[in-house]
Amino acid sequence: MKRGIIALLSVALAFGQNAKQRPPAAPPEDVSRITVDVTRANLLYTVTDKKGRFVSNLTKEDFEIIENKKKQNILEFTAETDLPLRLAILIDTSNSIRERFRFIQEAATNFITTVMRPGKDKAIVVSFDTSPQLVADLTDDQVAVTKAIRELRPGGGTALYDALYKTCRDQMLNLPEPGSVRRALILVSDGDDNYSRAQESDAIKMCQRANTIVYAISTNVSPSRDKGDDVLKDISEATGGQAFYPVKIEDVALGFRKIEQELRSQYSLVYRPADFRQDGSFRTIYLQALDPRYHVRAQKGYFAPRPPQ
Repeated sequence: MKRGIIALLSVALAFGQNAKQRPPAAPPEDVSRITVDVTRANLLYTVTDKKGRFVSNLTKEDFEIIENKKKQNILEFTAETDLPLRLAILIDTSNSIRERFRFIQEAATNFITTVMRPGKDKAIVVSFDTSPQLVADLTDDQVAVTKAIRELRPGGGTALYDALYKTCRDQMLNLPEPGSVRRALILVSDGDDNYSRAQESDAIKMCQRANTIVYAISTNVSPSRDKGDDVLKDISEATGGQAFYPVKIEDVALGFRKIEQELRSQYSLVYRPADFRQDGSFRTIYLQALDPRYHVRAQKGYFAPRPPQ
C-alpha cells in the first residue's frame, strides 16, 4: 500500500434508518423518492493540505478506501460543493457562558444569514442548560432561525451530552439519506457538562448513527486549553468534524466562517461494502490519500443496519 495520510471517513450508509420521534421533534422530511439500497455507502469528507487549505482538484484515483481491513471499490466520485444543508445549531445557554453570550448570539445569527440559502438549506436551533429545548423547528426561514437565536437567555447548569444525544436522535436521524443532503451540527459551548444523564460516548454514538458531523466552537476564549476543550475535540473528531478554539471572543465569528467554508468544500464517494452484514455493528472505515501532502478528515465509521424484524 502506498504511503498516505490515514484519516477517518465520514460514512453515510444509504438505508432507511428511522427512529421513533419524541416530541418536540421536527417532522421527518419526505423521503419517498429516495432509493434505498442497504449495500451502498455514501461518503462525505474534507481534504486539506499541510497548511490547512482545502484541496478541491483531486480525482477518484487519489484515494483508497479500506473497510474492516479490506480495500473497497469506488463506484462514484464527485466534488460535492452544492448539497442542500441540514443544520442543527446547538447553543450552550448555561450560566458558565453568560458573560460571552451576546457576542455568541451575534456570530451565530451572522452565520445563519450567510450560509443558509432560502428554499434549499434548512436549520433547527436547540438551546441547552439543564436540559435541551428545541427553539426553532426545521425550516428554511432565516428570519425564524435568527429570531430564535436572538431570543435565547443564559441560565442554569449544563447538560451537553443530553443535548447532543437528543438532538441527533429526535431531529437529525430522520432527515433524508446523507447522499442527498449534508447533515452538520454546530455546537457552541465551553464543553463542560455537569447535568447530563447520557455519557460522552452515548452522545458520540448517536451522532454517528445519525450520520451527523459535529463542528464545535469553544467559548472558553483562553490561551490555555481546559478539560471542556478536550471534550469538544473528542466529539468533533469522532464524528468527522473539527473543533475551534478562539483566544478572544471576537474570534468566535472566525470559527463560524471556517465552518461555512468547509461545508462547501467536500468530496463524495459511493462504494459497495465487501462482506457487508446487517448486524447493527460498527464498521471501521479508513480513507487513505495516496499523496502524503494531503489530510482527509471525517468520522471513524458507521453503524450497519440491524437485521430486518
